[in-house]
Amino acid sequence: MSVLAIDQGTTGTTCLVIARDGQVVGRAYREITQHYPQPGWVEHDAHEILERTLEAARDAIASAALSGADAPQCIGITNQRETIVLWERATGRAVHKAIVWQDRRTAERCRALAPHAARIGELTGLVTDPYFSATKLEWLLAQGDNRARADAGELCAGTIDSWLVWHLTGGTVHATDHTNASRTMLYDIHTRTWSDELTAIFGVPPKLLPTVVPSSGTVGRSTVATLGVSLPITGIAGDQQAALFGQGGWNPGDGKNTYGTGAFLLLNTGANRPAPGSGLLTTIACDERGNPVYALEASIFIAGAAVQWLRDGLGIIAHSAETEALARSLPSNEGVYFVPALVGLGAPDWEPNARGTIVGLTRGSGRAHFARAALEAMAYATRDVLGDMREQGQVPFDRLRVDGGATANDWLMQFQADVLGVPVDRPDVVETTALGAAGLAGLAAGVWASGQDFLASRHFTRFSPSASGTAAASSAYAGWRRAVRAALGWARDVE
Repeated sequence: MSVLAIDQGTTGTTCLVIARDGQVVGRAYREITQHYPQPGWVEHDAHEILERTLEAARDAIASAALSGADAPQCIGITNQRETIVLWERATGRAVHKAIVWQDRRTAERCRALAPHAARIGELTGLVTDPYFSATKLEWLLAQGDNRARADAGELCAGTIDSWLVWHLTGGTVHATDHTNASRTMLYDIHTRTWSDELTAIFGVPPKLLPTVVPSSGTVGRSTVATLGVSLPITGIAGDQQAALFGQGGWNPGDGKNTYGTGAFLLLNTGANRPAPGSGLLTTIACDERGNPVYALEASIFIAGAAVQWLRDGLGIIAHSAETEALARSLPSNEGVYFVPALVGLGAPDWEPNARGTIVGLTRGSGRAHFARAALEAMAYATRDVLGDMREQGQVPFDRLRVDGGATANDWLMQFQADVLGVPVDRPDVVETTALGAAGLAGLAAGVWASGQDFLASRHFTRFSPSASGTAAASSAYAGWRRAVRAALGWARDVE
């Protein structure tokens, strides 16, 4: 038995066929085009997304067949969240390009919503920001005759998962799951329903929105005309929640960090619904059966991008992998810290005017110090955010599971464990987003009997903190906070 996992991301779609033993037996990828019609605007062609996704899915199924693997039993979908599409109910044609989560065209509208911000945060767990879907959808409805058509029931709206489900099922199912709904700024995380109060604020007709379904369960079936095969769609989750599930993070206190250009942390808080604050978002994640639970989420603006800057901006390394040997070549950081506030500082300090700051340089400092400081910054920033998460979430925290490109760096993973004082677990298969979608789908379809059955074939490399390493890291962390204060002082000392 196997599962087709569709991972529709910001730059492309990856489709994997994952066997019951956890092995990837089929794979395909298609890139999608980025459109920038104005500064700060980011769009995708929803029909290109659909076409590329279907191509990748068919190719992944074909490659699995060539490997002799069993045909997929079901489909799991994970997606870039917050990106919104508006389309015709009768034809399935998008009436405008999809507005991507990165798009900032509604920044002024979000500022105007300041009187509602506290109430929006209370209902949704989110901050009032263009990142989320509501103001994007409001903008789309204001174009041409879209609002009148929406009021007449002629249009549908949804995030990318809804768009794919609609077309995979031949226009018979308009649905999303709780994790994606919780990122729209239209969904009440208390009642777990679309909010009449919020849809009124944003002028969104409720009939426009998809039905909210469990993340694990049968939603509909793909048609032969679209996919070439009829399979039940049995799993849906937004990308970060799918990654948490793929890491086995379904119990209160389970956390994961994805180290990419930035870093994305989620901490499962179970039935406890913490209030948002300190730059943390409250969102919906999944328990072991895919049922909705609460989680705290935070983003670190710069993680791997700091290493990319050393490579592309300064030219002091040729490849990111060089940083591991450079960091190991020093007995300590020798007082050199890099605060990579290249786009400002986020949680917990929140200073948009902060800029990249390097402190502690001496005549003896060299490229190894820069490399080590960039790696250390990822670990320190993770501790900063997780400290707030633990306090706000009121849950135990005894390990961190990790994924993303930087996790290949063993030195960084060991240093992260020492800084946090808890083990860091790195999976053998780092494509945890697609694995999470497969797990949610496979549980509903009987490919796996339980979450533990799903994880049984997975292997993790554990980096355990040592007493000496933790003591040294704690001392070094104090220096990091001092460096951050220096960056904040520079940003705020304006005449």
